[in-house]
Amino acid sequence: MSKRHPNPRLAKIHRNYTVEEVAGVFGVHRNTVREWVKRGLPTSDDRRPMLILGADLVAFLRARRVKNKRTCQPGEMYCVRCRAPRAPAGDMADYLPVTATLGNLIGMCPACEAMMYRRVSLAKLEQVRGKLDITLPQALPHIDESAEPSVNSDLG
Repeated sequence: MSKRHPNPRLAKIHRNYTVEEVAGVFGVHRNTVREWVKRGLPTSDDRRPMLILGADLVAFLRARRVKNKRTCQPGEMYCVRCRAPRAPAGDMADYLPVTATLGNLIGMCPACEAMMYRRVSLAKLEQVRGKLDITLPQALPHIDESAEPSVNSDLG
């Protein structure tokens, strides 16, 4: 259960919650829920105990997650240290395959020099490329395709 990004689907939309119940559902502190109320989470009224409608809670958490999204444009990768999408240094990136159809783009952040990664499908690599110079890995030649004999051979 992620405390930083609570899952809105855990809340029931047809139920009323107290501050303590919301904290228990999402595994956060009661003061965190009170801070959400200060930041705009609507309550049913001004009386105690403070009741929060489940539908309002779900809408608030979804809106909060959408507001914090940072989408990368073509040619950009997300730098976790800077917390912003940026074009890698020198507009260069390496493609490292994970499976036959999926891989990671690896580059270096020009601002903080941290490594940046972006998961990309091989089929969508051209859409993500933008103006990046991407280095694709080259397969090593098989030993049976070589014209030179192997040096590790006992054959004379």
